[in-house]
Amino acid sequence: MTGADAAFSSSETYFSGVVSFLDGPEAAAMEHGELESSLQTRSQELFRLLYQDHVDLRAEREQPLATVTDVRGVSRPNVEAGHLRALATIFGAITVGRLAYRRKGHANLHPADGLLNLPEERHSHGLRRLAAIEAARGAYEAAAAAIKRATGQQVGKRQVEALVSRAATDVEAFYAERVHEEVTVSDVLVVSCDGKGIVVLPDALREATKRAAEEAENKLRTRLSKGEKHGRKRMATVAAVYDLTPVPRTPEDIFGTETERRVIPPKAKNKWLTASVVSDAAQVVGQMFDEAERRDPEHRRTWVALVDGNNHQIDRIRAEAEHRGIRITIVIDLIHVVEYLWKAVWCFFTEGDPAAEVWVRERGVAVLEGSARKVAAGIRRRATAEHVGASRREGADACAEYLVNKATYLDYPTALSSGWQIATGVIEGAVRYLCKDRMDITGARWGLEGAEAVLKLRAVISNGDFDDYWRFHLSRERQRVHESRYAGQTIPVAA
Repeated sequence: MTGADAAFSSSETYFSGVVSFLDGPEAAAMEHGELESSLQTRSQELFRLLYQDHVDLRAEREQPLATVTDVRGVSRPNVEAGHLRALATIFGAITVGRLAYRRKGHANLHPADGLLNLPEERHSHGLRRLAAIEAARGAYEAAAAAIKRATGQQVGKRQVEALVSRAATDVEAFYAERVHEEVTVSDVLVVSCDGKGIVVLPDALREATKRAAEEAENKLRTRLSKGEKHGRKRMATVAAVYDLTPVPRTPEDIFGTETERRVIPPKAKNKWLTASVVSDAAQVVGQMFDEAERRDPEHRRTWVALVDGNNHQIDRIRAEAEHRGIRITIVIDLIHVVEYLWKAVWCFFTEGDPAAEVWVRERGVAVLEGSARKVAAGIRRRATAEHVGASRREGADACAEYLVNKATYLDYPTALSSGWQIATGVIEGAVRYLCKDRMDITGARWGLEGAEAVLKLRAVISNGDFDDYWRFHLSRERQRVHESRYAGQTIPVAA
């Protein structure tokens, strides 16, 4: 028997046992479902033994090195065999043996660990990858259950959380180093951002929110009254960057009937998302501009920012663009404008009156034609002429004030003729997917580290970059955990 044959004797013996089982009466009496289940369990054990036999063979073949020197230049002159460490894999637990290079008063070095790129923790990169994918989909408990179904391995909720946090370590570095393919200069570069509150643990609240919650004196003990807040949320900021091939349109293409809408609106492509509950809005907007500049480093393209009208977002976008010397046009989402028109219309019409719809459409078309201020003035004149009471005309006044205050960002004639989008559907969909669908699971209370990791991973998955990211992450882990320990940042190997 050769060395390789002897090394794999355990797995070969087990495989022979599986063949005997399949050839015997027990398997012959099984229905196909029972047989599948039995083979699945046996296959896990077979591959665990193959894995164990392989690392045992590597340990047997490992040759002592002449010199092993750490990053500080301290050598490890003493070599000992038989140093073991546990590794929990997707097939089950194995033990990895390797040579240890020692010096009294200094930590041992194990070059073989670097060649295998073993993790610092007990759980393998395969389990870490599964935890990242499953926890990005649903609750940690559900992720642990999914891992158990897929691999047969038991991983606790806290272990899943730790694996997910480790998995998200390199997301920002991955995107910072990514090189974009050239995009047609005529394509518009669109940036957009929004916020969503996430329920967090008390120690994860921002200081201002924490103080407000402590100082609040609610009227009722068991529920909130109108205007009161729990003070349990921390704002996450979501940002999107994407390319857009312009499609010129007219107001009729927006508000017209189906037969009048002759043009298919422009579609986002090469979409990139990011989100953070740790960084503030200014930092996330900075990351958004970083990604946009990676796509257009010479600022040759047309830049457009789509927003919902939030003043803080607008201020941050303007400040960032000015700091970088970028000319950017800010456009407020038309849907928000239309919502204000619907608030105003009920000052003049009764609920359910079909004429209200006509009124909103006419004012919407006028706003698209660039007459926002005229629409605002007309709303105020009508409310005054019809002697609408103060409480009833609140919607009309709010709409008029919004149109006047935001008129600078309502240049829809330019946006439509230039073929830009005028709705924030992309960022609103991103907020719903990245935050609401996962972070708002009933009863969830997030710590900062866990919330940040899940947001980052959901963004990577949504961007379609997970496989590329994972290769990058494992490369970074190899450098961080192993190469950084040795002189020259290189894992020593036998000549």
